[in-house]
This record gives sequence, structure tokens and C-alpha cells, in this order.
Amino acid sequence: MSTNKKTFVLDTNVILHDFRSIYNFEENDVVVPITVLEELDKFKKGNDTINLNAREFMRILDSLTENSVDIENGISLGGQRGTLYILSGKPFSENMKLSFSEPIPDHKIIATAEWMKKNYPQRNVIMVSQDINLRMKSRALGIEAQDYKTGKVENAERLFQGIRLIENTQDDFVSKLYHEGSISVEDSGLNTDFTPNEYFMVGDEKTNAMCFFDAQSNKICKVVKQRASGIMPRNAEQSFVMDALLRPEISLITITGKAGTGKTLLALAAALEQDKQFMQIFLSRPIVPLGNKDLGYLPGNEKQKINPYMQPLFDNLNVIKTTLGINSKKSVAIDQMLKEEKLLVSPLAYIRGRSLNNSFFIVDEAQNLTPHEVKTIITRAGEGTKMVFTGDVEQIDSPFLDLRSNGLSYLADKMKGQDFFTHINLVHGERSRMADIAGKILN
Repeated sequence: MSTNKKTFVLDTNVILHDFRSIYNFEENDVVVPITVLEELDKFKKGNDTINLNAREFMRILDSLTENSVDIENGISLGGQRGTLYILSGKPFSENMKLSFSEPIPDHKIIATAEWMKKNYPQRNVIMVSQDINLRMKSRALGIEAQDYKTGKVENAERLFQGIRLIENTQDDFVSKLYHEGSISVEDSGLNTDFTPNEYFMVGDEKTNAMCFFDAQSNKICKVVKQRASGIMPRNAEQSFVMDALLRPEISLITITGKAGTGKTLLALAAALEQDKQFMQIFLSRPIVPLGNKDLGYLPGNEKQKINPYMQPLFDNLNVIKTTLGINSKKSVAIDQMLKEEKLLVSPLAYIRGRSLNNSFFIVDEAQNLTPHEVKTIITRAGEGTKMVFTGDVEQIDSPFLDLRSNGLSYLADKMKGQDFFTHINLVHGERSRMADIAGKILN
């Protein structure tokens, strides 16, 4: 091994997250401990993204090594990249034996990194893992450890801040905006940069206006509260969400916020309000863990197995029907839409292969999707389709995702600035006073 390069030792979860990860370390060398291959073997069966990634990585590895006799001596990754090494298991040092009582896969991977650090002291050996605990164990043994950053949002926190308040320099700005409906940026006196389709407040804490930036006309537009399917926004943030959901020029929306902020309810209400503009309304969510392998252990037929996962979506639908009146014409129409499958509530796995033309598509709990899964869903969208992704990035159920690597955060970050996209974060809970307080103090 060369002594003037960094050597990155990969944990299994890096490959399960990104099957092309070995190509993302520039000219540096990459080490895959044989224990990682053993772990990947357990993931190769299944329909989840991690199963796909395990299989794809093994195909890449097979292609790279098919003409190599001694792969432990290294395989070129091509171009300006470094060398890939597949290292067999290494013995535990005395320090490893004293530190860890069990030779579990994580410890075997750390042992490989420690062996390399000891046998190649001139090299900078770095453990790469998405497992915080494994990184901490590595550092405790004097091994540098890093998170895998490719495909992750660098500054996720900025995506999930509240609506910003911009102080205006003109005393008559608010009254002028309410009177005229919109003001050009040049005439607004606001010395700040705007993102296309950005929602914000202008004024001060006492007197302010809800605003929207229209990049096409370069104007600041007034946002008005709008009722949809009997649901009226309860705060400025919800008013912004409803406005975005009803704007035809915005076809992709991400809505984040803690439980009880109204993400799914507003999206469904807006979809039903526009039912005549779309051929079909899809309301879906991933089953966690994504895929159906856990469903077999539940009693009942397929529909009965899935119902518990879909019940929160039906709960939101019932709120709308109750608001409208159970026996009202609109509620009866909703029941008919369900019967005719113009309104389809279904697990995401059942919808993913369909072509989505002229549809209003809501993906709930999108924080449990990977960036690849989100990309797969969006690329199914045809003409006339509006897509809404909602979720709470503080409640991620997948062990392979976090605040920075989940598909919802990734989508909100990468799509920022597109003229058909907007992102809104809801901060204030509206489910009930008790639920709101509990969400704030019961951390």
C-alpha cells in the first residue's frame, strides 16, 4: 500500500446506504473488511433499498475482481481514484481483547482498522461509519473515525427553522401590500435575498403581513387564508402550507414539522378541494421497516395486515368528513371517491411502480425514505401531477437514516431554488394544547 494516501475502512452501513460508495473517496484507498461482505450476505434477499444496495455492491465487486487472483493486494478503482482492498479477518490485539468481550461484526471491522493503523503507521487510517457508537469505539482505540457524508445534507438544521420575519424599512409597506396585493422587490425596500416560492413574514411582531415571493414576476405577494374541504388554517405557517398546496404553479412541496402541526391534514384537505382538477388522489406512506417482511407475522389477510399502518391516514380523512358533516354531500362524495379508487389510500410499496399522470400524490412519513427512494417516486411523476412529501425528521424509524441522510431532508435541500418547488416547516402544534405542550417538554 502507498504511504502518501489516506486509507478509508468502510463499515457495512456505508455500503447499504450507497452501493457506489467505494468510488467517492477521490484518489485515496478504500478497505472493505471481509466481515462486511459476510454482513452484506444477510441483506441480499428482499425488496428494500438496503437489499438492492447490497446486491448492486456485490455485482460491482464481482466485476472488479473477476480477473484478479489475489484481491487482498488491491484492485484499481479506475480513473484518478485509488485502490480497493478486500482484507481477510485480522486477529484481535490485546487492547481489543481487553476492550471488547465479544467478537461481533462491528468489533471485527474495528480490528481490521486497528491492524492497518499498526502495520502501516505512515498512513492516515480512517474508519467510515454511519453508526455513531462504532465511531466512538474506534476513537477510543485511537483510530480516526468519520461519518459518510456523500448524499447527506450539510446543514440540515436551517431547513427546519420557523418562518422568518423580515423587518421592512417602509412604514406603509403592510398597508400597501394589503391594498395592492403585490409589490415589486425593487419597490419593497427589503434588502434581502429571496428563494423562489419562499414564504415569510414582513413587518414587526405587532404588525406584519404574510408574504410569498414570486420569482417569475419578481414580486412579493400577499398570502390570504384559504379554507379547503372545511379545514381552515389556524396560524400563519398553516396558511402558507395551504397557499402552496393550492397554487397550480407549485408542483413539488415538502412539509416538515412535529406531530400535530397539521401536515397530512392540510395536504389531504387541499387535495380533496381540487379533486376535479386531478384524475386521482394518492395518499400513501411507507411501511416501516419498508417492505412487507414484517407483515407476515400479523394476523389476518393482506388488507387486515396493512390497515394498522394506514389508519393514521384514514384518521385525517375522518377529521375532514366530520368537519364537513358526516352526511353532507361532500362527505358522501369522498366515500364514493374511495369506492371508485379516485381517492386511493395505500402503502407506498403498492403505488411505487405506477405511472402518476395528472395526480395529486401525498407521501406521508417521508422521513423514513432514503434519497434514492424519494428520487424513484418523483421520477414517476407525469404531466399535471402535484407531489407533496410530509414528515417529522425528529421521528425517524429506520435505523439506517438520520436527520441529514433521510430522503425528506435530502429532497428539501437539493430542490431549493427550483421554480416549481417550495419547502415549509411547521413549528406550532394545533392538534391540542396538551399534545403541543407534550411535544415541547417531553423530549
